[in-house]
Amino acid sequence: MKKPLALIVDDEPDIRELLELTLNRMAIQTHTAENIKTAKALLEDKTFDLCLTDMKLPDGNGLELISHIQGLSQPLPIAVITAFGSMDTAIQAMKKGAFDFISKPIDLAGLRLLINSALKLSNPETPKERRTRNTLLGDSPVMRDIRSRIDKLARSQAPVYISGESGSGKEMVARLIHQQSSRGDKPFVAINCGAIPHELMESEFFGHKKGSFTGAISDKKGLFQAADGGTLFLDEVADLPQTLQVKLLRAIQEKKIRPVGEQLEIPVDVRLLSATHRNLADMVKSGVFRQDLYYRINVIDLVLPPLRERVTDIPMLAEHVLTKLSKENAPTISTSALAALQRYRFPGNVRELENILERALALYDGNTIEVDDLNLPLVDRAYSTDTEQADYDPAKESLEDYLDAIERKAITTALEENRWNKTAAAKQLGLTFRSFRYRLKKLNMED
Repeated sequence: MKKPLALIVDDEPDIRELLELTLNRMAIQTHTAENIKTAKALLEDKTFDLCLTDMKLPDGNGLELISHIQGLSQPLPIAVITAFGSMDTAIQAMKKGAFDFISKPIDLAGLRLLINSALKLSNPETPKERRTRNTLLGDSPVMRDIRSRIDKLARSQAPVYISGESGSGKEMVARLIHQQSSRGDKPFVAINCGAIPHELMESEFFGHKKGSFTGAISDKKGLFQAADGGTLFLDEVADLPQTLQVKLLRAIQEKKIRPVGEQLEIPVDVRLLSATHRNLADMVKSGVFRQDLYYRINVIDLVLPPLRERVTDIPMLAEHVLTKLSKENAPTISTSALAALQRYRFPGNVRELENILERALALYDGNTIEVDDLNLPLVDRAYSTDTEQADYDPAKESLEDYLDAIERKAITTALEENRWNKTAAAKQLGLTFRSFRYRLKKLNMED
């Protein structure tokens, strides 16, 4: 079997020798260069599987080399070697397309982990199914772009910050990035930061030693250790208290954690993905979220569009959801019902679409799902009658309560404008009388 070939770029002979010895012991062939000019000449002459480069070189810096490699017809994983404490430099490199980084003085155990991960990308033992179209549905331009970016992000170790409204599919995207990456056969650990009591957060994230606090009756591994070698997904990362933000920042920078009650730090190999529906940049400005942590988790950002901005995907999504919910023959959905779905605002996004169609399956007559079977909330009507309508905040109320309040207001307004004539109010709202009566009953407004 052909040995992997690595390019080492560093102007310090001692570092080059250390890296050569380490890689040779891993059965990896090496070529070395002391500057960018020599490295580029070697890249033209040889086909490498991996590149390790220092950031400071006599004729330029590692960023220039990263850009050059990214422009090759067959880009290869490139890891940068940074000075101790130069996290900003490492972030710059990963934004440019570097696979990962390692700091001086070089930790050989960490270096070996990095190299093995990089070689999995260059020479995967089992080729991955790179097509995500059947998982992340939609043929709109924005969704094609999202799938393309997932493929690129899977080839990096850079932290990714996924933003988007509730129900837009942030965890699904995080799972796809993990599955397509060289870590796909390792654990994917997802945690909702808003669901953990603040007093237990440090123990949940980093683990604890027996007897470290009341109730610690045995040693416990934290989420970082559970995800070791794989991916840790922090959903609703905006809910982290500031005390934990500091410790999370250190864990990201040093790639080490210290369990509660433990004296020594433990190295961990984790790729961090995070998400929230809230505006982290605004939280940084108001001092609620640490700016330095924001820049560490937001090395690469991925913004998911709300469903109302990709309405052309709704027919495909509706068909998929109905097929998934129906054990046998999936019902058809009428053209008018699809049009109604495409006009609707969907504050709950894809998750709300699933709920609406699940309810429609219970109400339809067994042939075709019609507009009345959807019982769409009257959100558009409510927005037009209340310009002060607040954005939905799941921390304060459930989506169902939020939509019920909007619908109740729209119905009340229509009844008032039509002197409580239900037939006229239903017509004004564009509803059949049957559908209008159903809503009155559901909202306890029949009297």
